[in-house]
Amino acid sequence: MKTIIQLSILGALMLSLVSCEKVIDINLKSTEKKYVVEANLSNVTGNCRVLLSQTKDFNDNNSFEGIAGALVTITESGGVVTPLTPVADGVYEAPAFTGTSGKTYNLSVQVNGQTFTATSTMPAPVDLDTIFTTRETLFDDPKLIVNVEFSDPPGKGNNYRFIQYFNSVRQEQLQFMNDDYTDGRYVNSKLFYFGDDDEKDKDLKSGDEVIVEMYCIDPAMYKYWFSLFRSSTGDSNQATPSNPVSNMRGGALGYFSAHTVQTKKMFIP
Repeated sequence: MKTIIQLSILGALMLSLVSCEKVIDINLKSTEKKYVVEANLSNVTGNCRVLLSQTKDFNDNNSFEGIAGALVTITESGGVVTPLTPVADGVYEAPAFTGTSGKTYNLSVQVNGQTFTATSTMPAPVDLDTIFTTRETLFDDPKLIVNVEFSDPPGKGNNYRFIQYFNSVRQEQLQFMNDDYTDGRYVNSKLFYFGDDDEKDKDLKSGDEVIVEMYCIDPAMYKYWFSLFRSSTGDSNQATPSNPVSNMRGGALGYFSAHTVQTKKMFIP
């Protein structure tokens, strides 16, 4: 059994200061804003989307504020260029564009005189065989946990990311793994999730719908998620958190991921 590295994405992107009795005002300097690109392309029609925003100061709200007016394109092997159409501020899509395993894709984002680029090669798909639940006890708190099972193909270099939806609500834990210790084996992994103590009503129960998406991601995306994990948990031998290792070029933060998607759905018995 291989335990998946996991992390709350929201927690990874926010730095919290907690005091038991006294509120301390800290004067934090503003930092230079950087563009943030979140670009995804999959083998499923309708999954080509790019989000463009900017970093915010510590005291700003954490809501998405998109940047309009960008020229966004994806060029595939052979030189075919697909433009992405703006559908909202900072949201660019190509609904009919579907990626193909084995092809390399080049992203270009032009905005306000700057150009950001990235490259991603879509891996071969791996079948997600089954999902089911087991009851596990975490910190004296028994709860139902989703398990995934699949056969990892022989040959190291396979990388995976998992996303869970409970009753159509996406669970904001980052869950990913590679095959360093499971190469060529049949894999069983548990998708743990961690809610607040006052959110018992969100624990899985009989009748709930569960959807699991398994992404086959390229090595650059595994590095991105792993570096985000290390930075957010302080496991990086650095005094302060650093930005994840990005495949973006030109000075932007974020990532471009060309990946395959396998989806399974179940209802808790």
